[in-house]
Amino acid sequence: MRTGISLTVSSIDRQRLNALIRDRNAPQKHVWRAEIILLSSDGVGTVEIMRQTGKSKTCVWRWQERFAAEGFQGLLRDKTRPSRIPPLGPEVAERVVALTLQDPPARRRTGPQT
Repeated sequence: MRTGISLTVSSIDRQRLNALIRDRNAPQKHVWRAEIILLSSDGVGTVEIMRQTGKSKTCVWRWQERFAAEGFQGLLRDKTRPSRIPPLGPEVAERVVALTLQDPPARRRTGPQT
């Protein structure tokens, strides 16, 4: 079981988080991340944060840990993930290059010959 995390948010970070929450043009994912951090810094427990934000326990923990490690800027970017589609192998790349170096195939006429 994970022990409770205690976040200390500086007054500058608190101002930035509140401004982010009030910004009507901010992406919603940034808004709820900021809400998680502010609630955490106010001593609200994980279960109550989950109830107020509608996020899962692992989601709350992820953003608490990210803020502790990277600060405010860590909330504004997502981690990169590998693509679902595996990359093409070198054989395919070689074949594509070889095909582009060849002349295009002759067009066949399907209409009546004149």
